[in-house]
Amino acid sequence: MAVKTPGERIATAATSSSHQVLKWKEGQIQTLDDCVAEEVPIAMVYNGISHAVMLATPQDLEDFAVGFSLSECIINSPKEIHDIELVSQPNGIELQIDMAPERFQMLKQRRRSITGRTGCGLCGAESLDQAMRIPSNVVNIADRISSQSIYRAHQNIRHEQKLEAMTGATHACAWVKPNGDIELIREDVGRHNALDKLIGARARSRSTSPGFVLTTSRASYEMVQKVATAGISILVAVSAPTGLAIRIAEACGVTLVGFARNQQHVVYSHPERILHKALV
Repeated sequence: MAVKTPGERIATAATSSSHQVLKWKEGQIQTLDDCVAEEVPIAMVYNGISHAVMLATPQDLEDFAVGFSLSECIINSPKEIHDIELVSQPNGIELQIDMAPERFQMLKQRRRSITGRTGCGLCGAESLDQAMRIPSNVVNIADRISSQSIYRAHQNIRHEQKLEAMTGATHACAWVKPNGDIELIREDVGRHNALDKLIGARARSRSTSPGFVLTTSRASYEMVQKVATAGISILVAVSAPTGLAIRIAEACGVTLVGFARNQQHVVYSHPERILHKALV
């Protein structure tokens, strides 16, 4: 799969920008420069036809293209994408994706067009059945992690969130080894986008290493749907899951963990994959 980045304007799509602000703290006011995260309309264009527009942080866009295509079941394998071309437009960036003709024909039959807002995962679905797509069961009980690896990952991820440290405005999704070390991380203003980028990065690198996904966000239905579609059996979130996320995780075989912080966590589905050991 080739990746092209034509023109010079793509390089100017910064992930953050500086703004002069007034800061009030403890009765004092000061003028300072504040670093804020950027979000840019990113259009997914398949074989010349625009399919989805998402607001996203303009980095790791090739990963985003592959991960979105996989998690939305547009493709079954990265091999079905022949080329990705990043094209700058006046109002955003197009990811022009050249995909296998047979997959494109299936995409056209879906007749789906999405306009995604930050944090929105179901915008543009044409029917309830389409919105509530249930992935195949993730049958991999052999995947097991310890409670200590969850705590270690939570401590480690803070040091890996470079854009969050600068702006305080982005989510991160990380692929974590069974011992709690961070192997791969992707950031974005949208939690779904960060997960798509992570899925795409793993697919592009052909990684098959064991582990789990840690997200700095809450665990929504769409997050469970995406990890299940990618064949990932464990999703750990630092915040709460939704009721629908729990039900879908239970149904499709995903171990869902929430509130993973401060030496604690809550297991909501398939607890057999989490090995607990009391702290001494």
